Amino acid sequence: MATHAADDSLPVTIGALIAGGEARRMGTDKRLLQLAGTTLLTRNLAFLRGIFPTVALSVRDTTSTPGPLPEGVLVVPDTDPGSPLAGIAALLARFRAPVFVLAADIALPDETAVRRVREAFREADVALPVLHDHYEPLHAIYGPGCLPTIERLLRDGRRRVRDLLPDVRVVEVRFTDDTPFFNVNTPADWREARRRFDACRQTCVRETWVGATTLAATAVSDPGRPIVLGVAGRRGSGKTTLIERLIPELLALGLRVGAVKRAAHLEIDSTGKDSWRHGESGAAAYAVSSPDQLAYVAATHEEAPLDEIVRTYLSDCDLVIAEGYRREAPHTIEIFRRDSGHSEPAYGLGEALAVVSDADPDHAFVFRFDEEARLARFLSARLGLSSDT
Repeated sequence: MATHAADDSLPVTIGALIAGGEARRMGTDKRLLQLAGTTLLTRNLAFLRGIFPTVALSVRDTTSTPGPLPEGVLVVPDTDPGSPLAGIAALLARFRAPVFVLAADIALPDETAVRRVREAFREADVALPVLHDHYEPLHAIYGPGCLPTIERLLRDGRRRVRDLLPDVRVVEVRFTDDTPFFNVNTPADWREARRRFDACRQTCVRETWVGATTLAATAVSDPGRPIVLGVAGRRGSGKTTLIERLIPELLALGLRVGAVKRAAHLEIDSTGKDSWRHGESGAAAYAVSSPDQLAYVAATHEEAPLDEIVRTYLSDCDLVIAEGYRREAPHTIEIFRRDSGHSEPAYGLGEALAVVSDADPDHAFVFRFDEEARLARFLSARLGLSSDT
């Protein structure tokens, strides 16, 4: 079985961050600039880990490796330092397989843009995004057939990726939005990156590409408020079991996690207890407190909306996992079992972030039931959660 089910239908399984630049115009190490408490380097490595089974970091030499790095990231130093083309050569020489390369100073990477490039890489040597007739060579895929030409160019002192293109097979992937490619070269770029990041977290609805279909993805949460993730699935699919196994993995990533469970009937207090008697006497609300727990019970005339519950009681969490809120949760993963009596997941293609399944549903990101750790890393990267990994 493949270790990264999302990659089964696509020929590229290696993602690499190009991080060997000298940042002359920025005046500081761009890789260590922070968005939401996490460096660009860590954010982009986590982003790649959510997509590719193998993740590498291309650096000028081993002494220029910023550390510590997330577990499992392979460091590949340049054999001929001095340009991104040299980094690509070192990666191809190391893996002898197609590699997706991403600039370390990309501010807002998007996995759906990556997927479009991956889908285009079939019979070509290079799959290259084109934005308004401008190439994006550090958001592209390079096949091992490029290596002899690159090595010849480097020997001749030609270090531009553009010099490679006339001598290899190139497939162009057209884009109209520059967001996935916006990188940071100057302090002005960094101000713009932070503005875009804040604007996106507050209001934006991003476009997701699945083949030739454009789907509207859910809005990103407001800054300072928890991200809410729904866990959906048919009765008996194992939603609660998945949640109880997923939460410790999220905690291990340094996240504060809350949970909400929808129930048809709620009996949270024990009949005859003093606190129960307080409620029975007619108190509109009552609380029970101990040194290690606090419970609050209030009578309601109608069910409280999910966002109100999160805002009122769970606002100090990074992530809230909601069970039983299939339509209310802004982000969702689905559990789908082959013996459920249904032939496919309830959600349409692109509606759920991922599917946890023992089958092979038609979805870009499929996880098995024993892959809670990998699912936690994927969710952290996909939802832009801050962690120390």
